[in-house]
Formats: sequence, C-alpha cells, structure tokens
Amino acid sequence: MIRTLLATALLATPAAADIKVATTFTVIADMAREVGGEHAEVASITRPGAEVHGYSPTPRDILDVQDADLILYNGMNLELWFDRFFRNLRDVPAVEVSEGIEPISISGGSYDGRPNPHAWMGLEGARVYVDNIAEAFAEADPENAEYYRANAAAYVDEIEETVGEAVDAIAALPEGRRWLVTSEGAFSYLARDLGLNEAFIWPINADQQGSPSQMRAVIDTVRANDVPAVFSESTVPPEPAFQVARETGAEYGGILYVDSLSEADGPVPTYLDLLRVTIGTIAGGLSE
Repeated sequence: MIRTLLATALLATPAAADIKVATTFTVIADMAREVGGEHAEVASITRPGAEVHGYSPTPRDILDVQDADLILYNGMNLELWFDRFFRNLRDVPAVEVSEGIEPISISGGSYDGRPNPHAWMGLEGARVYVDNIAEAFAEADPENAEYYRANAAAYVDEIEETVGEAVDAIAALPEGRRWLVTSEGAFSYLARDLGLNEAFIWPINADQQGSPSQMRAVIDTVRANDVPAVFSESTVPPEPAFQVARETGAEYGGILYVDSLSEADGPVPTYLDLLRVTIGTIAGGLSE
C-alpha cells in the first residue's frame, strides 16, 4: 500500500522546467509563460501593480535571479534601473525583447525624441516581443525550440484576434470622438493601431508629472476638440486626469492598464486581459 501511494505521488509531481527565466515586469512574464509553457519557469522581478519605470531593485531581487538561465527586459529606456541591476549578476544572459521594433518617438519633456518604450501595446510590437521571446528560449533550450515557436505562433493569433475586435469597435465611433487622452503617453502604439488621436499630460512616468504647463496644454486640447473622456493608468494617481475632466467638462473614462498586470484575482491577470480591459474601457468612455 505504501509503495502504491509513493508511486502515485511521484506521478503527480510536475516535471522540473528546462529553463529558468526572469523578466523585468509582469507583462513580459506573462508573454514568456505563454511561449515557454511547461518547459520554462518564469518569474517577474517587479510585482503585479508595480510602477516599472522607477523601480528600485532590492538585494533579494538579485539573489532571486542569480541562477536564471535568461533575463528578458524591454529596453528603449523603460527600465531605467536595469543596467545597474544587470551589472550585479554573474553570467546570466539578457535579451532585449523590443529588438527590431520601429519605435514611435516621445514628444515633449526631457525624453523628447527618444523612443516610446511601451511597444507591447501595439499589435506589431506584440508580434516582435513574442517572436524574440521564442527565439531566446530556442537558443537557451535548443531541444524544445520547435515547441516554443509553435506556442509563439498560436499566441500571436490570439493577440491579433483580440486587437482586431477592438479596431472594429473603435471604427464604429464618430470620427470626432476618436481621441485618447491619458495621464502618461503610454498608449501611442495602441492609439496608432486603433486610429485614435492622442494627447497626454506627461510623456513618461519617470519625467515631470502634471506640471502647470502640461496640464494647460492638455486642457486646451480637450476643449478645442470637444474630447468626450480622459483616462488615467493603474500605476499613477488619477487626480491630474480628474482635474482635466473638471476643467473641460469631459468625463473621467476610467483606469487603463499598461505597465503592469494585476494579481491573479484582479481585473487584468494576463496580457490578453490587459488588452481587452484597456481597449474596452477606452471604447466605453468614448462612446458614452
């Protein structure tokens, strides 16, 4: 009887993953889990709900990823802390998953002319990220290369379907309502794909946030174009967006998700959920 129970327990124990992967934030981690499946153990350095731009890594973070086979990071000046963090690691390869993106330039602030780092919010960017992750996994674990590539192809199909449905919803809006006004300029790639004009209070969270000149410029834009709603992001205070809404008569359209997923029981536990919820909130706010 004891021998039978032991055999059953061994059969129920999941096999160890072939590679251990760390990512700088939760969106990349979720993409990596979809690509890696049962062959990759994936963990994010930053936690759900964290603000990734100005994150301050802890000594524990370094210890947690020291035995990783691979680190995936966004690049394009998103993780301002990563270079110093990476220098504290020994012999852990890092892959920039945005490599190959045709970036949209930031307009305004001290980051003017630099690449907007939020490329995962656009369809083409998502394809590049997923393909880069699959190739990084294939190089780290050649025996399962085709498995990773097949998972990546199926996942890209899901992303394309999700964004395609959103494009149709936005296209149904009157042209004058097709404006996306947010606190941070984190949605340039999504606005481009959805056919939306874009305005924002500040260009990137690591920059100055909500200065009088920034507020005045957005208030003038909202008034001049009769923009119906303004939005804020989950990782920043909503008060600046509230102020724009109050001074212009626009509605506050709600919270958008971009830099971080939620916990498993929250509104956006996966990247696909992030796209659906964010796009749904935008469409709902602009259609009311």
